[in-house]
Amino acid sequence: MIYRSIILVIALLVYLPITLLAQPYEGEKGDVNNDGTVDLLDILETVNIVLGTQTPDNDEFWRADCNASVGNCNGDGTVDLFDIVKIANITLGIDSCPSTTVTDIDGNVYQTITIGTQVWMAENLKVTHYRNGDYISYATSYDNDENNIATYGLLYNWSAVNDSRGLAPEGWHMPSDDEWQTLIDYLGGDSVAGGKMKESGTLHWQSPNTGATNESGFTALPGGTRGGGGNFSGMGNTALFNSSTELDNYNAWSRALRYDSSSVSRLHLSKQDGFSVRCVRD
Repeated sequence: MIYRSIILVIALLVYLPITLLAQPYEGEKGDVNNDGTVDLLDILETVNIVLGTQTPDNDEFWRADCNASVGNCNGDGTVDLFDIVKIANITLGIDSCPSTTVTDIDGNVYQTITIGTQVWMAENLKVTHYRNGDYISYATSYDNDENNIATYGLLYNWSAVNDSRGLAPEGWHMPSDDEWQTLIDYLGGDSVAGGKMKESGTLHWQSPNTGATNESGFTALPGGTRGGGGNFSGMGNTALFNSSTELDNYNAWSRALRYDSSSVSRLHLSKQDGFSVRCVRD
């Protein structure tokens, strides 16, 4: 009861004078009602979430979970008094959250998503140059059709993924096999994580897109694969993602999601094959 009273006093008495203040905001954390500004309405909505008088959907909860340690706005998994203070400070212009996007060397901008303790790209990589500016030879669009790049990104083989010049943007890297497993375990394990990672519906995935809820926000898309011999397959029914971890001189570990399953498969496939790439923040 005391805790609820403290929350109300801080939110309604201390920050009530900022009613007319509103900070235009290009991010998402703190903009709880998703109206493009961080203001008193966001504070009050967060208060209601903390008090249990409002049940947020996944997106609202994620935007309200704006507090984190060492000034990092990747969320701590709870919406509480600290988030109210954080959002109020954003409104006053004395605090901010880091961007929820990342930009590669080509200028492509990607949405990002915090899942557990990790921050992932929420879109497939489409960069055509390494971090040092060199052109990437081992990257192709599905069916060599550039119209597929905007939605599905490019397909990269393991040589590109593991190149020392850096495929990922500054501050990001290719996920290892262990980092993929950390994500999957956080989402409930191999048998159910795929459904939580896949984009829901059948706009891009073939029916029935079994178990797809995208409750993680990962938004996996079925970008298909390119075989080492140049053959393409799987667009619409399969998402295959590279890892940086090799099995041997010829094969590396990857993760696969399919339209007819809610599971995630751990596969070792040829390093010559091209798969989609998602980067994870350092």
